[in-house]
Amino acid sequence: MSWTTFGETFVTLFVVMDPIGTAPVFLSLTRHQPRRGAQRAAVAASVAAMVVVLVFALFGKVVLGYLHVSLPSLSIAGGLLLVLVALEMLQGEGAPAEGDTGIALVPLATPLLAGPGAIATVMVLVSRHSGTASHLGIYLGILATVAVIAVVFLLADQLAKWVPASALHFLTRIFGFLLAAIAVQLVVDGATALAR
Repeated sequence: MSWTTFGETFVTLFVVMDPIGTAPVFLSLTRHQPRRGAQRAAVAASVAAMVVVLVFALFGKVVLGYLHVSLPSLSIAGGLLLVLVALEMLQGEGAPAEGDTGIALVPLATPLLAGPGAIATVMVLVSRHSGTASHLGIYLGILATVAVIAVVFLLADQLAKWVPASALHFLTRIFGFLLAAIAVQLVVDGATALAR
């Protein structure tokens, strides 16, 4: 295994997937759920993000080529999806208590964690590095990143107990606004890339 490729994959994906920045959104979306529901959502989101990133690392060019979908189009679709989630957060709705699996898949796993940035990153890494050792380093780097994401989300669930309900409600609106800005940026980036 190539430890250099492993390190490059881990650091790059950690920055792109940004579990620290996503943790407050996770808290906002799971604030109505019991502790076990939030924990299930944390694990499910991490596993789903891992599957998405690994699939695109292995078969990304084939999948997008078969569907005739470009990365900019994927970025726009992800942005539009996030806009809907941001609107719910701004209205203070969040996620229903029984929806831990649903929110784990959308929007946590994708497009927040395994979004266009993460997908493009692994596809570029795989195409840039050749050989079994390098590819093994990439795949293990993906697994390590996802493991850290799961730990961050599980700790966020523990920290939520110390945050007053009113403060979490206020933060939900703030992060909903920031999520809307991220969504708009995804759409702008995608549209700009398509216009070139």
